[in-house]
Amino acid sequence: MRLFVKHRSEYRFSEPQARLVQLLRLTPGNHAGQSIVSWRIDVDRDARLKSARDGYGNETTMLYLDGPLAQIAIEVSGEVLTDDRAGMVIGTVETLPPAYYLQSTPLTRADEALTDHIAALALPAEAQPRAHALAEAVADWMEPAEADPATDHSAAARFAARAADPQGNAHVLIAAARSAGLPARYVAGHLYRPGGEGGHAAHGWAEIWVDGYGWIGFDSFEGCCPREHHVRVAIGLDHREAAPISGLRTGGGHEALAIDVHVGPEPARQD
Repeated sequence: MRLFVKHRSEYRFSEPQARLVQLLRLTPGNHAGQSIVSWRIDVDRDARLKSARDGYGNETTMLYLDGPLAQIAIEVSGEVLTDDRAGMVIGTVETLPPAYYLQSTPLTRADEALTDHIAALALPAEAQPRAHALAEAVADWMEPAEADPATDHSAAARFAARAADPQGNAHVLIAAARSAGLPARYVAGHLYRPGGEGGHAAHGWAEIWVDGYGWIGFDSFEGCCPREHHVRVAIGLDHREAAPISGLRTGGGHEALAIDVHVGPEPARQD
């Protein structure tokens, strides 16, 4: 499938900022099932951009801006060819061993309630059916919720609420997989929902390591393995370590962030 992506983040500051440094994880990579035709990052003012690769193998861009800054807009746009590989992840840059992804983080820690729930499941002994069974169980447990930055997206909080957006849902699956002895990691990306509500979306899901197969993607929010509608961008132990934009600013006041995402088989309409 040919997909066009446009992701715009606009920051407004209540007080002028003296300096802004941002780490951008906005550039997808090539691998089996995903080929980047074109991709670019645009900033609405003079800025210094430096490309690199982080410890997870993600393609990153450091953004440096000197003030005074009252607002800034960062826009990425590109064209991607995707193919349905039934969730199999092949040909990606891998810098860390699978065992690294067994460690928990505050966002992916399985509390006693989640651990007891997993222990009560009749999980298959073999790793591949166990991973699929966990993904199906999380899909059954969790009601879908609207994305809300103010929500506690930790696995424990989302499991207690039995409701989550894609980010929280992925954290629950990652916590469940690690609790069951399977390395798991977070994937930040985009999803095209043809003809459905929320067709333009930034998205998140999980990948689980299965010996003999490698990494396999599981989107328990959508109830499927990633397919040609998914665009894979960055990975990490949790969403915080794979977030599209993170960084620091020098200056007082507060900031307001507006995000607009288009994903689809046609380019976004120009304003």
